Amino acid sequence: MTLEVAGIEVSVVRKDVRNLHLSVLPPDGSVRVTAPAWIDDESIRLFLVEKLGWIKRQQGKMRAQEREPARDYIERESHQVWGQRYLLQVIEHDAPPDIEIRHRKLVMRVRPGTDRARREKILYDWYRSKLRQAALPLVDHWAPLVGTRPRRIHIQRMKTKWGSCNPDNGSIRLNTELAKKPPEALEYIVLHELVHLREPTHGPRFIQTMDRLMPQWRDRRDALNVLPIRDEWGV
Repeated sequence: MTLEVAGIEVSVVRKDVRNLHLSVLPPDGSVRVTAPAWIDDESIRLFLVEKLGWIKRQQGKMRAQEREPARDYIERESHQVWGQRYLLQVIEHDAPPDIEIRHRKLVMRVRPGTDRARREKILYDWYRSKLRQAALPLVDHWAPLVGTRPRRIHIQRMKTKWGSCNPDNGSIRLNTELAKKPPEALEYIVLHELVHLREPTHGPRFIQTMDRLMPQWRDRRDALNVLPIRDEWGV
C-alpha cells in the first residue's frame, strides 16, 4: 500500500517487526516504511510527518548525487576500480575472455565481434569476482570482533542498497558496484552488515557497536554516499 504525506508518496510494507523503519532509497529518493502488522495507517502517517524534514534532506542529497555516464565498453572509455580511474583497452583474440589491470589501463580481451552487452557482462563478472576476493578477508577479520559470522555471502547487482543482510538465515549481500569504490567503503559496508546480523535495526546498540569497532564509520558512509552512482542503481 502507499500513503501520501505532504505531497510525498510513501510505500508501506507490513512485516513481523517491532518498530517502524524508514528508508529513503537511491537513486531517486523514493520513500519506504516497514511497519509492524498491527499498527494503523494514522500512526504511520504521524510518524512520517515527524520525519518530513529528514526525508526531504535525504531526497535532496540523493537527487543532487552525480550519476555515472552510460558505458559503451569501447576503447579508451573511463572505468573505476577500487576508486581509481582506468582507461579501457579492448583487445580482440580468439580465446576465452579475460580482464587485467596493466599500469593505468583496464585491459579486456574478447573474441572478435563481441557486442556491447557481452562486454558489459564480462566486466560485471570480473567486478563480482574481485569484490568477493576482497570481501572474504574482511569478513574473516571483522566477524570475530562482532561475534557473528555469516553463513552465506552473496555478491550481486543491487538496485537500492550498497549491502543488506538477513539475520534469519545469516546471509549478507554486497552490491557489485562496491568494486568501483575505494576499499574503505567496502570495509565499512562489510562491518555494517555483520553488525546488522546481531542488531537488525539502527538502534542504540547498533550505533554503539559501530562506534566501538570503527569510530570513523560515519565519515566512510558519507564519503561513499556522495560518489557517482549508476542511473539504474543497482549503506
